[in-house]
Amino acid sequence: MKAMQVHALFDGAQWRSSHTLCWSSDGSLITADSHRWEPRAVNRVGEAAWVLPGIANLHSHAFQRAMAGLAERQASDEDSFWTWREWMYRFSAVLAPDDVRAIARMLYVEMLEAGYTSVCEFHYLHHDADGRPYATPTAMSEALIAAADDAGIRLTLLPVLYQRGGFDGRALNERQRRFGNSTDAFLRLLDDLRARESSTVRVGMAFHSLRAVDEATMREVLAALPDPSAPVHLHIAEQQAEVVDCLATHGARPVAWLLDHFNVDQHWTLVHATHLDDGEVRGIARSGATVALCPSTEANLGDGLFPLRAFLAASGRFGVGSDSHVSVSPVEELRWLEYGQRLIEQKRNRAILGEGSTGEALLARCAESAAAAVGQPIGVLEDGRPADFLVLDAREPSLQGATPRDAVDRFVFSGNRPLVRDVFVGGRHVVVEGRHPLRESAQAAYANAMRRLLSP
Repeated sequence: MKAMQVHALFDGAQWRSSHTLCWSSDGSLITADSHRWEPRAVNRVGEAAWVLPGIANLHSHAFQRAMAGLAERQASDEDSFWTWREWMYRFSAVLAPDDVRAIARMLYVEMLEAGYTSVCEFHYLHHDADGRPYATPTAMSEALIAAADDAGIRLTLLPVLYQRGGFDGRALNERQRRFGNSTDAFLRLLDDLRARESSTVRVGMAFHSLRAVDEATMREVLAALPDPSAPVHLHIAEQQAEVVDCLATHGARPVAWLLDHFNVDQHWTLVHATHLDDGEVRGIARSGATVALCPSTEANLGDGLFPLRAFLAASGRFGVGSDSHVSVSPVEELRWLEYGQRLIEQKRNRAILGEGSTGEALLARCAESAAAAVGQPIGVLEDGRPADFLVLDAREPSLQGATPRDAVDRFVFSGNRPLVRDVFVGGRHVVVEGRHPLRESAQAAYANAMRRLLSP
């Protein structure tokens, strides 16, 4: 058993003062007051002033980390998500499994140092560059699992079904051929990957989008899933063009159509859901689904702003993700989720209804939604849950004089200097004094991969 004396702990819902945080050899939290043990059996790992729950990253395309900053030159006054997507296709065409492992390992080290302790990997880069399966069809997925194991981050792998190029049923184009699978091949892939599940690796699944999979296939895949609690993720209503095309094809908006045709519940995560009408806002909230919001990527791609205030009023659930990884910081996602609402409403403190701390409200929403979206019992710090937590650096100027009344707000809103000192995942100490022990080796492997990928 290990124990840490904590001055103040935010468990995901409330503060606890002068708390002893304890966890067992399997990495599960134990309430100190409810157990007796011999002092000699306890390994005391130090003290901490401020402890917060680890943050779940609900949406990641790991390979896109290597693209950050490479698609920022204007080619046309009409640059948009759709022109960025062409750049992404070109970049993804040159990646091999070893490249993906090097990129993902570096990314996961960065995530842990920033305060993410779990990641949902929305994985559609399945095949070789010519579209043919690798000799081992799970090769790309295995690269991601290995990278997560290397870094020590909790992983939910979401293999993506991607079968068509639009609502009109057009075939995948040449640039999308690495992404495609027949339904049978996709179900075999899921079966093969479930054998890789562990205490820190969960396999769910994802539909790329409504434009990429038809209704009958979605039903067939959902019916074949052996675990009804497995997480199901889906890109939806990210751009206005998708809404227009869905209306033209189905006579309904994307989210409205999904809710009318499928039993969407707490195991579903709708990624972006940027463009909603009032009925769709209420419908998602009633369903219990989580919305994965990725403000830094949504801003980078010019997607738009999610109707956060209306969603909160409907008691909707949300979390955040770093998506294309132009930023690898949960603080930036939370901050810009709030700041985007301030800019459009010209008011402050929009992510909270009523009085209280805006930072705590944001962090609490992430903690509340994490378990269902990730498919692992994470999020809040309580008995029996994994010991996934952050220790803030009380030496930092931004935390001088902090109290439970303002500590989380300082973490979220007080500048860009990282405030995370230590990170634990399942009780393992994976970031020490702000640095991951694999940073140097991961950085060297990443640099070698980038030289190969970007060489003329």
